[in-house]
Amino acid sequence: MTNYLITIIGATAIGKTALSIEIAKYFKTAIISCDSRQFYKEMNIGTAVPSSEELDAVPHHFIQNRSIFEDYSVGQFEKDALKKLDELFKENNAVVMVGGSGLYTNAVIEGLDYFPEVKPEIRIQLNKQIENGELKILQNKLKELDIESYNTIEIENPHRLVRALEICIGTGKTYSSFKNKSKENRNFIPIKIGLEAPREIMYQRINKRVDIMMDEGLLDEAKKLYPYKNLNALQTVGYQELFNYLDGNWTLEFAIQEIKKNTRRFAKRQVTWNKKDATINWFNFQENTATIIKHIKNLIL
Repeated sequence: MTNYLITIIGATAIGKTALSIEIAKYFKTAIISCDSRQFYKEMNIGTAVPSSEELDAVPHHFIQNRSIFEDYSVGQFEKDALKKLDELFKENNAVVMVGGSGLYTNAVIEGLDYFPEVKPEIRIQLNKQIENGELKILQNKLKELDIESYNTIEIENPHRLVRALEICIGTGKTYSSFKNKSKENRNFIPIKIGLEAPREIMYQRINKRVDIMMDEGLLDEAKKLYPYKNLNALQTVGYQELFNYLDGNWTLEFAIQEIKKNTRRFAKRQVTWNKKDATINWFNFQENTATIIKHIKNLIL
């Protein structure tokens, strides 16, 4: 029997979680989350973790299964996700995967790209620059060295930014030139379902979500995590801005506006990343779920 991995793709706040649950219910299967922000149990409100009702609706995997104090790489996730898929495919030949992290999605579907080793001193120096508040300088450096990566990776994330720059500097080649060199054999056929919306609607949904997060207590969550603000897991939109407020650098109102702005930028990069993939079947975010399920059924042999 052929296995199928039904992958729900789209920008943040577009409605992927609700759709993935309805599809999983229909196929009586489980959901694998590949949202790298939702792995961590200490980060709840700021990562838009599914509600307890949503989590109870169908089995979910890789939601709040790690701690911010653990190092967890995309390579480890790839191995863990493939192992879990092997287990799930024994029970059902269709599994749903959902998340906003394109790198993590691609790792499961295609395998990771190979990158050569570079001198560790390069990373050390770049991290020092990050610590010295030179994030913007490094972003411009990446724009100069590798415009494709600048337009596609999460440049607000210092870890991702440093990773791309160390490859550019250490090899003399672009980070993007090492990507998509080879495809891994998988024991499933991916079916990619993309949700899209006009940009102004997408931005409205993002702004509203941030307001809801603040009402639900995102600031209190950030206060609890503040002592650990330098951990890799917390180098993310929604927390970094509030840490700046807690540092006394920004007003709360400005920090909230920065969360909205940086989330919109992140969504724009997600759209750029996803639009390069010609294998995604796109639907309007308001499309009837039954129509999408019918399309999926037509793709399953």
